[in-house]
Amino acid sequence: TICPDIDTLVYTLSGLANPEPGWGRAGDTPAFMQALAELGGETWFHLGDRDLAMHVARTHRLRAGESLSHVTADISARLGITARILPASDDPVRTIVETGDGDLALQHYFVREKCAPKVTGFRYDGAESARVNGEILDALSQPALGAVIICPSNPYISVDPILAMPGLERALKDCARPIVAVSPIVGGTALKGPTAKMMTELGLETTALQVARHYRGLIDGFVLDDVDGGAVDAVERLGCKAMVTNTMMNFLSDRVLLARATIAFAAELRES
Repeated sequence: TICPDIDTLVYTLSGLANPEPGWGRAGDTPAFMQALAELGGETWFHLGDRDLAMHVARTHRLRAGESLSHVTADISARLGITARILPASDDPVRTIVETGDGDLALQHYFVREKCAPKVTGFRYDGAESARVNGEILDALSQPALGAVIICPSNPYISVDPILAMPGLERALKDCARPIVAVSPIVGGTALKGPTAKMMTELGLETTALQVARHYRGLIDGFVLDDVDGGAVDAVERLGCKAMVTNTMMNFLSDRVLLARATIAFAAELRES
């Protein structure tokens, strides 16, 4: 069982992330995949040996009846992570990318096909019946909660699968704290990945404003990059406040500054 977003968080927060591809463990070795290729196996989903060890351990524990939440918490603790990493649900939700070449499981589209097929839509199988992680619902109702921040991830394949669960969408809308989203589009291009390509193929503008429209009715604040500052008025006409700052995260220091600016913006919204 591979959980790409959870794995990225685990490796990043534990200091084990491979910064070059943006996934997997730094300094990993390819012995397993090389041996698999020699035996004629499929190798399009490349996994390093240490990365594979985590997936094997997690799969074994899930099949033995443990929940994804419990396994994630235990792995996090073993790797020295103090932050809580909470899966949106312990029930399976599969992202299906609808393309001109037919429906593709997300990793088939993303890794095997290298995002080449033209996207026509998305489907989140299992989301309607998935039970929201109780720890998330509890956190959203806590007085100590300062804000909910939607990071600049791909809205369609990273955020929407979570929002597709009716129970979580309701909980977010009922949350008494500000919800702030950071735009993944800067100057018409994606910070990372195929977001802009997907938007173009869906017939949408590749702009930060379009991302704000996507979250309309959910968010209270929206963070744009300096180059998109001209869209502030249009964003605020959607019913949320806007903040302009540098959102380009070339270095760790950039990430820290953006996080602090976003948290301060959320605090302002909470007080207003």
